[in-house]
Amino acid sequence: MHVLIVEDEIDLAESLAEGLRHEGYLVDVAHDGAAALVKAGQVDVDIMILDRDLPVLHGDVVCRTLRDQQHPMRILMLTAAGTLDDRVTGLDLGADDYLAKPFAYVELLARLRALARRATEGNQIVLTSGSVRLDTLRRVAERDGKPLALTPKEFGVLEALLYADGGYVSADDLLADVWESGADRTRSVVKLTIHTLRRKLGDPDVIHTSPGLGYRIGAER
Repeated sequence: MHVLIVEDEIDLAESLAEGLRHEGYLVDVAHDGAAALVKAGQVDVDIMILDRDLPVLHGDVVCRTLRDQQHPMRILMLTAAGTLDDRVTGLDLGADDYLAKPFAYVELLARLRALARRATEGNQIVLTSGSVRLDTLRRVAERDGKPLALTPKEFGVLEALLYADGGYVSADDLLADVWESGADRTRSVVKLTIHTLRRKLGDPDVIHTSPGLGYRIGAER
């Protein structure tokens, strides 16, 4: 699940990003409304945490623009103004949920989980390949019924491979899907993550590599 945090309070944005990454979310950050729209056009965002009072472009403009573009992302709007009229206005602009500052982090997580369930409606939530099973909502992976202790990047790579349903996924596609923009995005990082993921999945090996094509998960062909 890819989350874009749009918040001009840098300390708050970085604190939220660190916490959500620890929870297993893929996170990008923008600090003004214009940068948010650029990011939304560059990466596949599932949920945007959008501060309403933003520099350059107001959060209302960002929300309205995304809805006019029919962007499918879910939007959780944050604001220091928590009156009923403010909430109604935010929802009328196209926000999916509204949270007033200051807020409890556990409530933010609960609202994100609810939005994630709505974002995955109509999509496959539990992905399987042979003895490998991954629950995209609960963020749980297992093989032969035994839980796997995966890092967020390992989980993201496994999720991308399972979504491909036996097809090959290139290293460049994995970098785009699993690693945040601005992170250490090199093919060697993908290779290392695949290596540790293979080790954790155990024998027999279910991840296969083909030069020029990338990686796939499933039985040998």
